[in-house]
Amino acid sequence: MRSKNHGPTPASAARKLLLTLALGTAFTASSGCVYRMNIQQGNFLEARTVNQLQVGMTRSQVRYLLGTPMVPDAFDKERWDYLYFFKKGRWRKPEERHLIVFFKEEKVERFERNNVPDKSPTAPDKGAPIEKFPVI
Repeated sequence: MRSKNHGPTPASAARKLLLTLALGTAFTASSGCVYRMNIQQGNFLEARTVNQLQVGMTRSQVRYLLGTPMVPDAFDKERWDYLYFFKKGRWRKPEERHLIVFFKEEKVERFERNNVPDKSPTAPDKGAPIEKFPVI
């Protein structure tokens, strides 16, 4: 006489659990290779535009040059804060820039640059000219 199967045995249930755990661990370990997109937030502050900022400019001239500040200060109408945050990939330290523009009587009185580059990046060196390489 044959015995009827009344569900999984404890050994087969344990094997399924171990297989599930192994697959979950393998998936988690392989997720380290997943592409992480760059994250960019705030007003992009580059040297060529910030260098054009001058004492005496009006609010509308500053807004035209740099855009509307992302963080309006509700307590100080005479100060505009431009913030920029850029995180490239997963492991690199984020790049943060901060420009503070102070106004007096609707004109730029002074401004502070925090981690805003002084000059624009230059093109990389092109290397040796083709004429320097031997003919094959």
